[in-house]
Amino acid sequence: MTDEGSTPIDGMVTLQERMVNLINQLNMPLIEVSLVLSKHIAGLSRSLDEHINETQQTFSESVTHPWDIETPEDPENEFSFDLEKIFKIIDADRMDILATLIRVTLVEIDASLAEGLLALRPWEALSRTQLSKAKGPGQLFSPLEIPEDW
Repeated sequence: MTDEGSTPIDGMVTLQERMVNLINQLNMPLIEVSLVLSKHIAGLSRSLDEHINETQQTFSESVTHPWDIETPEDPENEFSFDLEKIFKIIDADRMDILATLIRVTLVEIDASLAEGLLALRPWEALSRTQLSKAKGPGQLFSPLEIPEDW
């Protein structure tokens, strides 16, 4: 940690607060937040997998795997959409701002790979839950709904 007396939990709180503020300020759509989280988690996971292979350490599944979510069992909930069209609509600049905030904060708080993954897993579960409830492509561009007590 960069500050004397700071704990990993303080750093995770800092990351959480910054992400909540930025996502709310930019009114970021669910799809954009999900894509940024996916990219960061994939990168951290690859690095952690390499570390595990080199050191034979073990980590909790809450670190190494996506968290289970409850998905609606509504067969009418399935829809198809044109990925090319979606990628033309997303705001790459907004996504870069969030990606930079995550990367810089993880470095600033000196988070380990496991701490970084644990900080992002709740966000991943939140976005995956909301994605699973989407009934059409338009809902992918609705703002990510962050619970009050988040």
